[in-house]
Amino acid sequence: MQVIIFEDTQVSDLKPLVNLKPVYGLYTGFRSLQEKFEHSIQGRVKLTYHLRRYLAPYYAEQYPASVFNRLEDDDVLLVNGRLLCTEGAARTITDGVVEPGRAYMQGDDLLFARVHRTLLENDSGLLPDLIDTASLAEKLVAEPVTGFRIIRYLWDVIAFHPVEMLRDAETLELGRFEGNVHPSVAIVNRSNIYVAPGAVVKAGAVLDADEGFVAVGEGAIVDPRAVLMQNVFLASRSRVKTGANLYSNVFVGMGSKIGGEVEDSIIEPFANKQHDGFLGHSYISSWCNLGAGTNTSDLKNNYSPIKLFLNGRDEMTGLQFLGLLMGDHAKSSINSMFNTGTVVGTAANIFDAGFPPKEVFSFSWGGSEGFENYEIEKAVDTARKVMERRQVIMSSAYESMFRFVAAMEGTKRLLV
Repeated sequence: MQVIIFEDTQVSDLKPLVNLKPVYGLYTGFRSLQEKFEHSIQGRVKLTYHLRRYLAPYYAEQYPASVFNRLEDDDVLLVNGRLLCTEGAARTITDGVVEPGRAYMQGDDLLFARVHRTLLENDSGLLPDLIDTASLAEKLVAEPVTGFRIIRYLWDVIAFHPVEMLRDAETLELGRFEGNVHPSVAIVNRSNIYVAPGAVVKAGAVLDADEGFVAVGEGAIVDPRAVLMQNVFLASRSRVKTGANLYSNVFVGMGSKIGGEVEDSIIEPFANKQHDGFLGHSYISSWCNLGAGTNTSDLKNNYSPIKLFLNGRDEMTGLQFLGLLMGDHAKSSINSMFNTGTVVGTAANIFDAGFPPKEVFSFSWGGSEGFENYEIEKAVDTARKVMERRQVIMSSAYESMFRFVAAMEGTKRLLV
């Protein structure tokens, strides 16, 4: 039986965060959804992956040992890529409990389905770009299930984040100090702190795990007088700048640089927020850069639930706290300000005084006075330079994916 982690049609509702990544590339807690699958499965079965075709060449290049968009068996177990894999979900995948011809449905979401390959492939033997689970479920015996957590809305990555931080932390080897910790570092509740080999914690920093955990990954650097407390995870080679304050469920991805005040936020790998300014209840994708003094609002003055403005319509989130949701390669200039529940698209460039609109389209350039299209050649040139500064070369596969998104998002702007 082949196990395929798949993307369904609801993935389209999670743009711009998934424009340059499969849905299981999203983070909540300090692992991506793909990492949660792999950690929970522990190699008990081989996982293969389905994703949109324009993403496939780059991800095949990045993960040459993995199988993408290829059927290798007649008997297929489909697993929704929006699922947050727990031990219960892992047993469903590994123990063969889903019978052929059956689909496990949680509401309208198809979580697991055991199908013959002929229900998936087209006349050319290819998988669809996105799997229409509603149509597929009509051909199967549906069994209702409950208790699974699945990403349905753009803001779920933030809504689930505090619980997922604690769940992911259950696997940490807390109480171990293997890196270089300066003698003047203030350490509170050593038993809930982990400092990995090669990590450096400099003079005057504070690691306070009195109310949660603190984990400093391999090769990560905590500069002088930085404060980490109440559930903070620094991935490998990340850096927290002098005087920064990180608290209450903060994940900093590999190679990212963070300064200022950060609360309840997810920062993907290779993002940059080095300077002062507040970032709260926000999701910052890879290769983003927040200019000095950039601030986000994550709470309305009247304390009412926050709504997003997506594709020209309001979406109620039900959340009291929600800040900035920013797609890959987006940037803000010095002293930028973002209102509660602002969504910034891929490779958008924000500047000028005042608050930009709450929905900033991908590949747009401007601010409170209006936006114009960001020329693709300039966008590619800037993205290449940004990546090279972190010793990452933009491959032709990445460039093709980037250009595809620019064309796709340009068409979207004409339709909204």
